[in-house]
Amino acid sequence: MLKWLPKPIYNLWRRYFGTYTLDDPRPIAKEAPYTFFIPASFELQQIQAGDLVKLMFRSHPRGKEWDMERMWVEVTAVTSSTLQGRLANTPFDMPQIKEGDSVHFERSHVISWRTERDVERSPEYREYWDRCMVDTCVTKESVPVYYIYREEPDMAQDGDKYPDSGWRIRGDYRNVSDEELEARKQQYIALGKVLNADDSWIHLIDSPIGSAFMKNFETGVYEPYDRVPSDD
Repeated sequence: MLKWLPKPIYNLWRRYFGTYTLDDPRPIAKEAPYTFFIPASFELQQIQAGDLVKLMFRSHPRGKEWDMERMWVEVTAVTSSTLQGRLANTPFDMPQIKEGDSVHFERSHVISWRTERDVERSPEYREYWDRCMVDTCVTKESVPVYYIYREEPDMAQDGDKYPDSGWRIRGDYRNVSDEELEARKQQYIALGKVLNADDSWIHLIDSPIGSAFMKNFETGVYEPYDRVPSDD
């Protein structure tokens, strides 16, 4: 709708007629628990005026570049069910709202929380951003993890923010032809993204280089495998 207009005119229309909604992060956190983290319920209950909270603002209509921005809001008022605050960021591509504007939201909209008060926090959770090589079918098609091995890391490039973990992860290839297996695509991605798809092997994630395991689907157990194929 109207996106054919030049960007300055389109944004002017969005400024006067556009709106926004706040995304509920809970479905995302449920779908991606190893890469998307939100405060615990007991933390959200401690939010008070003066704190900063981050919310996900979704533009209507969407911008030419972005349709959602994560921005900080300074809390100004708290009731039993809703909160109110002032936008503490300058939107990148959302002209229908500006820094200082009033924002009404619920605790369930909060994806991050900052406060200078002494409050109870959840225990530190482990994050899994180190990289691995994985069959794309595991993350894209929900094919279960079948064979995993850890070799000397050799995929990292200069300037990478996160190192190669050395893990190489193959999706179930029972009843898969050699040609189909050879045609499978692979991704070099964060371990957490693999765990979002299948975390049945997380108890093995700290196994040393040289480790290899294959899943016994009858028992659900990953059994040690005595060699790492050089061509996988």
